[in-house]
Amino acid sequence: MISRRDFLQASMAASAILGTSGFGQWGRLAAQQALGQDQLLEFDTFGNVSLIHVTDIHAQMKPIYFREPSVNLGVGVNRGEVPHITGADFRRLYGIEDGSPSHYALSSGDFSALAQAYGKMGGLDRVATVVNAIRADRPDAILLDGGDTWHGSLTCYETQGQDMVNVMNLLKPDAMTFHWEFTLGSDRVREIVEGLPFAAMGQNIFDAEWDEPSEDFKPYQMFERGGVQVAVIGQAFPYMPIANPGWMFPEYSFGIRDENMQQMVDEVRAAGAELVVCLSHNGLDVDKKMAGNVTGIDVILSGHTHDALPEPVLVGDTIIVASGSNGKFVSRVDLDVRDGQMMGFRHKLIPIFSDVITPDTEVAAAIEAERAPFKARLEEVIGRTDDASLLYRRGNFNGTWDDLICNALLDQREAQIALSPGVRWGPSILPDSDITREDIWNVTSMTYGKAYRTEMTGETLKTVMEDVADNLFNPDPYYQQGGDMVRVGGIGYRIDITRPIGERISDLTLLATGEPLDPATAYVVAGWASVNQETEGPQIWDVVEDYIAAQGTVSVPPNSSVVVTE
Repeated sequence: MISRRDFLQASMAASAILGTSGFGQWGRLAAQQALGQDQLLEFDTFGNVSLIHVTDIHAQMKPIYFREPSVNLGVGVNRGEVPHITGADFRRLYGIEDGSPSHYALSSGDFSALAQAYGKMGGLDRVATVVNAIRADRPDAILLDGGDTWHGSLTCYETQGQDMVNVMNLLKPDAMTFHWEFTLGSDRVREIVEGLPFAAMGQNIFDAEWDEPSEDFKPYQMFERGGVQVAVIGQAFPYMPIANPGWMFPEYSFGIRDENMQQMVDEVRAAGAELVVCLSHNGLDVDKKMAGNVTGIDVILSGHTHDALPEPVLVGDTIIVASGSNGKFVSRVDLDVRDGQMMGFRHKLIPIFSDVITPDTEVAAAIEAERAPFKARLEEVIGRTDDASLLYRRGNFNGTWDDLICNALLDQREAQIALSPGVRWGPSILPDSDITREDIWNVTSMTYGKAYRTEMTGETLKTVMEDVADNLFNPDPYYQQGGDMVRVGGIGYRIDITRPIGERISDLTLLATGEPLDPATAYVVAGWASVNQETEGPQIWDVVEDYIAAQGTVSVPPNSSVVVTE
């Protein structure tokens, strides 16, 4: 494992705008050099307001491995634009040296080898150290949580999010917004929100019956920092009832609500706001479009799509900051606000290398206390990966974790075809490593995780896949309502992402026979995470655990069943 003395700087971006000038490339601004914790946190303090951004932690309190996507295709105006640049192209764009810590933290190539050198990332006790260091430098910095916080682990499931609430409260956020939190159920969400010592926000969370802003969530919060009036407007995930079960939160409706966002911006400006920040869980492509539609937003702190970018994206006069996921990064943004205008900024994406950043003792103790009642369950070894199988999830079309889950569904549910949702959360497991129960829950934990078994015709399967593909590849970001492409087991297909809905999916093939799927034939299909309330079946984590236990050592070969045209 890398030592503190020999640790190389992994990611830093320092950028500034004055008027309409742009900002230089990360590679030119951050020389690779030997650094320890102090240098990693070093920052050229700037202006009079500081923002700290974390998002999409997905209940990962401990350090983890997390591989960034190797495939993240953009369509329409976002084709070939960040975040839809990956691998070597991403490293060239930002001047990242192959094999460097930056390579490991921010892209996917050679992940297993680099992980052995640079170790795990994240851990809320290390995040706390970074937050405290920023506050020591700028005591009135505003800490903002972009949501997807109370979801994604065994302990979070068993405590209905309370473990994450307790630990995050020690970091003293100033505000947060939401997505997966609502899958705890609206009663539980309201119970937690009523006790939060900070603002719970979402200008787009409306009362479903009256189509009026919900009284349970603030649309925005005003702060005075550095002599500046700062307004932070919340933007919850817009597509809750589509992507997640609406029956869990029937009182609420969502949507992007550009018109209401514009009203909120105008309202806070009229109330004296000199800096307007949007704390968003839209996803980066949606945020870019919203920045063009809504005037007067200075900063968008972007979440949902798990993008980690070493430089902000500039849309007009709005800067958009993407801070990754799973606790891998913390963003610091310093702003110079004078006479009611943002005159410039500095930004740093801080990588949380767990072997370099010293844990905060108070938060570390709280994490262990929250995990203690579940320790034996969490640590039980269920199986192992073989020496060639890296388990990861991210990517538009498939990941080896989901291939393994599909194999488990095919085997344990005696199905011909398996479907696994294209969710983005879930840490990675290195080759030749133990797989614990905690690892399984980290990629399956949700409040509607039953593994169903049903029949679908070939025609129905194609329709389902076309619908999911349109959620991902509709040229209009406002119609991109899902995660990544549904993962499949037992079938192969071809996809042309440039075609319209109904014409993207072709050559559906049953792998067991090599024959095309018959539109009129019914096939036995197993899947999980159905949004239907009456879904029956065992929990997916039990299905996967039973399969891994039976295998002992799992092998997940490369998946060549999906052919992509773009």
